[in-house]
Amino acid sequence: MTEFSVLGDDTAWQKDFERRLHASYTAAGLGADAAERMLEEARGGVGDWTVAEITDAGTRVGHVAVVVAEDNGALAGRICDLHVDAPHAGRGHERAAREWAEEWCAQRGARRLNVRLTESAGELFDGYRVRGQLRMRHVGSPPESADAVTARPMTGAEYPEWLASEKTAYVGDIVRAGALSPEEAERKSDRDFAKLIPEGLATPDNTFLVLEAAGERIGTGWLRHGHLPGVTYGYSLHVLERHRGKGYGRAAMAAGERATLAAGDSALMFTVWGGNEVAMNLYTSAGYRVMEEFRSVGLPRSAA
Repeated sequence: MTEFSVLGDDTAWQKDFERRLHASYTAAGLGADAAERMLEEARGGVGDWTVAEITDAGTRVGHVAVVVAEDNGALAGRICDLHVDAPHAGRGHERAAREWAEEWCAQRGARRLNVRLTESAGELFDGYRVRGQLRMRHVGSPPESADAVTARPMTGAEYPEWLASEKTAYVGDIVRAGALSPEEAERKSDRDFAKLIPEGLATPDNTFLVLEAAGERIGTGWLRHGHLPGVTYGYSLHVLERHRGKGYGRAAMAAGERATLAAGDSALMFTVWGGNEVAMNLYTSAGYRVMEEFRSVGLPRSAA
């Protein structure tokens, strides 16, 4: 029988958790410095987590860590870690731990439960909705330019319209993924853009592109260099709707990869929101691996 007991001292668990997480990042292709930076972000708030030891007939088989906190004005739970040691895997302990975490968070008022997956969880979280994926690809050499597509720096006159469009698209992505309500998504959009590009086009380490074909604007791009050591983060590589289905998506990614190399980075990273199957398929075909996947479910599960 699977049982759970909250730890008073989670030092040993934390050491093992950080080792496993760091290993998953390096296995996904991150360099040591970038993996350490990701680990620093992941361990944030770990002191507030509740860690329970999973046992079976008195034998420790793994751990589960949870937390409930305010998220955009509502209480949300999070499964921070759920690990069953290999000799005991596949015997139902994982499902029992997930159900324990759901009940623990629901009892503390959480109406949503989030989980971040850094490796395959099999069918354990199939009932959770995919909210987004973090994808990355190493860029070893400049990709070939699409003959019909060019990329140039965005002008100050073009920036206000682009910013309004990006904020609207960001809100739409969040709502479509089911992460927040439209009102919550708008507030998040305002906060995030104000934090990320406080100086607009002049914000350091950011590249803003306009993509053109045959003299006509077909899309835009926004990238932040040095997001992690050696890694550029693509906030947006957007092809206008009327120009989609013409192969410009690949051209936009190639423009982002060239900008990545020009800035001295060697990997390009994106977040793909849940529900955007077209983008997920495009990134998969272009060799962008899933580093992390974010899922969530409503609580209590009977109301999901």
